[in-house]
Amino acid sequence: MDVKARLSNYRVSPQKARLLANEVRGKGVEEALAILDLSTKRFAKPLAKLIRSALANAEDHNNKDKSGIDVDNLVVETITVDQGSRMWRIRARAQGRANWIQKRTSHIQVVLSEQ
Repeated sequence: MDVKARLSNYRVSPQKARLLANEVRGKGVEEALAILDLSTKRFAKPLAKLIRSALANAEDHNNKDKSGIDVDNLVVETITVDQGSRMWRIRARAQGRANWIQKRTSHIQVVLSEQ
């Protein structure tokens, strides 16, 4: 049985989020959390929180539905990082000109499954 957790419109560019997502994809949950705890990237904490949320969802499914998920054998099956909406800002430049700045957001979905 698969367990999902989703984070929408998080204020990090998808390219930077995919760097960490590729490191933990296919790893066990405990190993993935250890990798994220040691990472110096800013997105490591929210991604670890998202994986812990998916783990809590698995425990909740066990308590509610008696689905028999073994929480110790869960693996990060897939992590998808998609582009969210963009915020547009203006930066003042010389001689009265202006440049547009894009502030990118990401949608992240984590799927945990049993090994």
